Order: sequence, then structure tokens, then C-alpha cells
Amino acid sequence: MKLIIFGSTGSVGQHLVNQALEMGHNVTAFTRDAGKVKIEHNLLKVVEGNVLNYSSVNDSIKDKDIVFCTLGGGRKGKVRAEGTLNIIKAMENLKVRRLICQTTLGCGESWENLNFFWKKIMFGWFLKQVYLDHNKQEKNILNSNLDWTIIRPAAFTNGSLTKQFYSDFSPDNKSLKLKISRADLAYFMLQQLNNLKYLGKSVGISY
Repeated sequence: MKLIIFGSTGSVGQHLVNQALEMGHNVTAFTRDAGKVKIEHNLLKVVEGNVLNYSSVNDSIKDKDIVFCTLGGGRKGKVRAEGTLNIIKAMENLKVRRLICQTTLGCGESWENLNFFWKKIMFGWFLKQVYLDHNKQEKNILNSNLDWTIIRPAAFTNGSLTKQFYSDFSPDNKSLKLKISRADLAYFMLQQLNNLKYLGKSVGISY
């Protein structure tokens, strides 16, 4: 498949790129700085651009089969929602249907999975703008006409790929560790290439 990954040089995006290449996919890594892509591969194409520039996004999505979005944006809160909106508009314009997007556990009904620390300290104060940005990002996806899957990960760790985690848990599940390795998140995102179970749905992932 021909994949494009937005946020390809971020902490999750790098795992997505590497794992997708290992699976034999043709991968386009969209990044603001091509110099940050540290690997070379005959199936890898690097495209330099700004996700906040619609024409740059539109040009990069042409002829792609699947779009992955794992945008970051620091703590200010803007890039995720606005960048994703540009991705959606370009996909609809080019009739590219499949979007797999990473947001965060805590969005929507998954808010109930969080504990006091995450509700009041992290998303209530320290990462408030990030949380609001992710919620706007999800709203943009929900208002689209795409074949989307939203993946809501718990807090990232640098742990190894285990392929052992919980997903599709109910909002009243309070037994979660609220952590997930970036490697396992990337693995789960790529599993959606051949899985339609979560088409048009949001799914959480955590240990």
C-alpha cells in the first residue's frame, strides 16, 4: 500500500515509518524538516512541507491509499486540529478515503477512563491546550466524510514492542495503567490497515 504519515518525525511517527517499511509498504514521510528523517530506504520518500499549508498537504496526498496522522504541536495547542482539517480537506478533494488518526485517551467518552491526576492536573492544567486541541481534532474528523479510525492512546512510554495491551475497553474501565509504548501504539495503528472493526469508530489503547 502507498501510505503517507503526517507527524513522521515525531516520537510516534518514527515508529510508524520504521514498522510500515518493515511490512513492505511504500511510505511517504511528511515533515517540516527533511533533515530529521534519519533513515534511508528504497520504499521511503520524504516530503518537506507544512501541514498548516493546504496546498502542500494536498500535493503530498495525491495517489496515496492510506493517510496516517500522528501530529504533535507542543503544549500550545493548534497544529493538531488545524493540520488535520487541512488533511481532511485534501483527502476529500482527492477522494482518498482512509484516515487513521492518533488523538489521546481522555477525548470524548474515554474521559471516564482517566484518574484524578490526568483529569485535574495534566489535562485540567498542565496540558490543557493539548487536550483542547485533540478534542477539536476529533471534531474535525467526525464532521468529515472519510473512512476514519480514531485511536486514543494513554500516556506514551519508551518501552519496547510487546503487542500485549488493552484496546476497545469501556469508559468505566478503571483498571488501566494509563500508559502505552510508542512502539505498541504504532503497531496497533498499522493493524488497522487490514481491520475494519473500528471503521468510523474511536478506540482506546493502554496497558
